[in-house]
Amino acid sequence: MRKPIIAGNWKCHLTSPEAVALVQQVRKPLDGLEEVEIVVCPPYTSLSAVKNQLASSSMVLGAQDLFWEPQGAFTGEVSAPMLADAGCRYVIVGHSERRRYFGETDETVHRKLLAALAHGLTAIVCIGETLEEREQGKTFDVLTRQIGGALSGDAAQDIARLVLAYEPVWAIGTGRNATPEQVQEAHRFIRERLATLFGTQPAQAVRIQYGGSVTAENARRLLSQPDVDGALVGGASLNADSFVAIVKAAIQNLQSKI
Repeated sequence: MRKPIIAGNWKCHLTSPEAVALVQQVRKPLDGLEEVEIVVCPPYTSLSAVKNQLASSSMVLGAQDLFWEPQGAFTGEVSAPMLADAGCRYVIVGHSERRRYFGETDETVHRKLLAALAHGLTAIVCIGETLEEREQGKTFDVLTRQIGGALSGDAAQDIARLVLAYEPVWAIGTGRNATPEQVQEAHRFIRERLATLFGTQPAQAVRIQYGGSVTAENARRLLSQPDVDGALVGGASLNADSFVAIVKAAIQNLQSKI
């Protein structure tokens, strides 16, 4: 059975003292839990402070992005070796906000994925369609393109070392929520596509998170779907009670499947 993974993406929020306070609130009720893998992804400026707070914790540190080169004259960028040195074990790649606001493409997502894998980081690779694409019936076409673009070439050899996150862009911060049935349909298609590309066994092993306005209120229903292996949590991860509730919902669903 796939181990659920809940990752909190704090985005462009929280100073270092605020990040420390939040992780302290989250850690107390979640420390020692082994049923679910818990990742927190603070801004770069808070990685060191949060790393110190996670020492001897069952929670792990992640970053929100990376650059594909290990070093060089790339002002403002942060590389995979730097993230590994900062204590990160995970990194988010290709988030919809990176694609929308900063021009990321399937090609750049692929290059970033290779960089993460080359330096021992587990990549959370984000894929998903816009509202226009969904309304035009192009959801599966978009997912097919994004999966093929990200996982082509050498990345295919390390499929077991990544997590996919389905995040329908139209359900992020818009007030519109995907139904559990819509989420399961997309996740099932993703897994079937992985099976076509890499075989049934690797496809069954890959964890597929859902990321689209996950809250404490809707987490149980979303996470109960058979092909949903966790959540990439945005705004709700900034509230300790909400994030804890989402993790506990994942544990309850896991126990019900056993």
